[in-house]
Amino acid sequence: MSRAAKLTLTGTSLFAIGTIFFVHHAQQAEKAAMHQGVVRDVEQQRLKKERQLDFEMQKALEEEYKKIQGVHDGGTVLDKQR
Repeated sequence: MSRAAKLTLTGTSLFAIGTIFFVHHAQQAEKAAMHQGVVRDVEQQRLKKERQLDFEMQKALEEEYKKIQGVHDGGTVLDKQR
């Protein structure tokens, strides 16, 4: 085998191996990024549910306090003058 043929074979082999490693690394990075997206979505759903529960609890407390204190919506001062 001539020297040029050996260099060509070596060069193409190194290029192929480099391409394989690059593609493998890119796939691993993409998989990790996709997993982080799932983790972020789960956290957002948890926060949304927590905020909804807080809102419902505050609404229930407001209703309870309105019953206890006898508060009613009488409108503004301007409404009462009319």
